[in-house]
This record gives sequence, structure tokens and C-alpha cells, in this order.
Amino acid sequence: MPVRSKNVSALKAGYLFPEIARLRREFAAKNPDKKIISLGVGNTTEPLLPHTCEGLVEGAKKLGDAKTYSGYADEGFSELRGAISRVFYNDTFAADEIFISDGAKCDIGRLQLLFGSSVKPVVQDPSYPVYVDGSVLHGAAGRRISSCDGPDCDDTRYGGIEYLPCTPENNFFPDLSQIPYNSLIYFCSPNNPTGAVASKGQLAALVAAAKRTNSIIIFDAAYSEYIRDPSLPKTIFEISSAKTCAIEVNSFSKHAGFTGVRLGWTVVPKELLYSGGESVNADWSRVQSTIFNGASNIAQWGALAALDDAGRTEIKTLTDFYLGNAALIRKALQVLHITCYGGENSPYIWAHFPGRGSWDVFNEFLEKKHIVTTPGVGFGPEGESFIRFSAFGHRDDVIEACNRLVKV
Repeated sequence: MPVRSKNVSALKAGYLFPEIARLRREFAAKNPDKKIISLGVGNTTEPLLPHTCEGLVEGAKKLGDAKTYSGYADEGFSELRGAISRVFYNDTFAADEIFISDGAKCDIGRLQLLFGSSVKPVVQDPSYPVYVDGSVLHGAAGRRISSCDGPDCDDTRYGGIEYLPCTPENNFFPDLSQIPYNSLIYFCSPNNPTGAVASKGQLAALVAAAKRTNSIIIFDAAYSEYIRDPSLPKTIFEISSAKTCAIEVNSFSKHAGFTGVRLGWTVVPKELLYSGGESVNADWSRVQSTIFNGASNIAQWGALAALDDAGRTEIKTLTDFYLGNAALIRKALQVLHITCYGGENSPYIWAHFPGRGSWDVFNEFLEKKHIVTTPGVGFGPEGESFIRFSAFGHRDDVIEACNRLVKV
């Protein structure tokens, strides 16, 4: 029999969110009379928007008619790629610089195929776990290093990965002088899990650091539609020189409710080149057409509806709704004098419990309040003593959860 991949065996046994789901199931089985409310996983809860739904239905009908049937569209519908350029980037990208996929997470996992194992991964700490786990799977990380014992220990780092602390002390923006030469820099804004949003000046500094170190930024903008402060940038490409050092990943999941539909996109500028002068855009096109046959045509028709005027109005209403949930959660935590961050231009609230273990706080909320949260240490060592609250929930459930939080 073939031997197991060393890269797969190097992964920590349990991925964060399935582990949380397991603990929730076990608690529910032991306490069938308790209503559990989830403020943990970032999974949208509200129905798909009516205008977008119409687009999905019409898309399905097109596949049932010989005159409008369509098959493979490896890199996505040209009209959708054009619409994304218009809506999100002021028509600054050609259609063949935008690649439609089955989600931002999937693209993040595939992108490192372009760079192999010799590149140095750089991640914010804390950050979305797939940045680290994807690097491990591609062999770009060293062995796992833990400051505690046991298979369930979360205080874990990998050799070969540069972790940049993002904490209240540095306003959740890292020390860019720590970026090594020839790196792949994963950066998320609005950040998951902290909810922090980088300013235009900070992104300009990040781009300058990438150029100085001959590095490439993988910019995760999956929550950009939650930004309400007009002074805050929604894309790395608000920094014009970013086209020579950045790739941007985005998704319809969190603003159009496509978590179960699956659709995202990645922008790879033609100006972006390897150190030898070869085109990153051409290579990404080759990789996508080789291992991916394109996103669902039905989902793409739904996305086109989501991006027209009526769809954009609906999306603003939906994201406002989730931000309303976030405001309620923040208020409940502040009543308890719990220091928290985020939740104003982001659907996540990052709550601090000094001196306490994240999993201990998670278990206390589950057992005493019957509320599911996310332990901060699952996003990286700097997340210890923090808990992430998600604003994705039905309003009645969020109100009930907030009442449980403040109830003595």
C-alpha cells in the first residue's frame, strides 16, 4: 500500500470548526431539553435574497432549455467576471484577471500550488486556520511545535511559518519588519477572527513591505461588504501599486448568503510576475483549468442577479441585519464589562477574558448559558484568552443569547 503523505500527517488531528460541532453534539445529546444557540461558526442563517433567488431559478431553467444550455466554464462566465470588476474594482481589471471559483477557502487552499514548498508562509496571529493548514498540506511548513502536551493542545505553531502577532497592544496590525524575504503573506481585512479593519495607510505599508521583501500578498477580502466606514479600504487594490505584488480572494458567501451555494472569485493581475519574470496570471489559469472544471453555472446566474442594482440593495439590507446582530452582542458584553473588539465593520466580535483559557471559557458558555462560541486559541497562539462571537444568527436567537449573557 502507498505510504501516507508526510504533509497530511503533519496536520493537527482536528480542524477547529468540526471539533466545535462535535462538542455541541455531545452536549445536546446529554442535555436534550436545553436550547443551544450558536454564535460560533461563521455560517449565514438568513434565507437567500429574493432577487438573487430569482437569478438562481432562472439559471436552472436555462440549463433545461437546449437554446440556453451551458456546460463547462472553467474560469467563469465572462459577464460575471466583468460585473465583479465593475462593482468591486471600478472596472480596473480585465475579465481574464478575475477567476470564478467554488469559494474563497477553496482558492486559498489551491493558490499555494503556484509557489511550492520553498516559499515562506507569513500569517497574522490570530488568523483563519486554513492559511496555516494549507501551508502544511503543501509542504511549506516545518514540524509542529507545541508549548503543551496532549493531542488536544491548541497552543501550536509550525516551524517554517512566520507568525505576526496582531493584538490589542499593536492595534491588531503586525510588525511588518518581521516579514522574511521571498514570502507568501496571508492578510485578511476585515480580519477573521478579530474584526479589525486595516486603514489605507496600513495597507500601503503592507504593499511596501511586500515589495521590499520580494513577497506576494494573498489578501482575503471575504468580509469587505461589512465595512461601513468610508475611509476604510475594501480591497488591497485601493493601493494602486498592489497589482505587482498581490492576489485578492473574495466570496459571495458572507454577503449574499452563498455559504451553501458556493461561489467566490480570485483576482490575479497580469502585472504580477514571479522573480524570473513569468506570469502568475497565466499559471493560475493553467492550474484552474487543470484541476477545476469551473463553478456551478446556476450559482453564477445567481451571482449576476446579486450584482445588479436590485441585488446590491438586498445585500446592503442583509449585511446591515448581521451588523445589527453584532451591535446587540457587543452591547451585552459591554454590560458585563467584557472588553471586546470588532463588530462595527465586521460580523465578528473578539472578546477578551484575561488570564483564562479559551477552551475553558468556551465550555463555560456552552454548559452554563448553552451558547456556542469559538475559542480564540483555535486561530493561533495569540488568540488565547479570547473568544470569537459570530453575528450570523436569527435575530430572535441573538436577542435570547444576549439576554442569557447578561442574566445573573
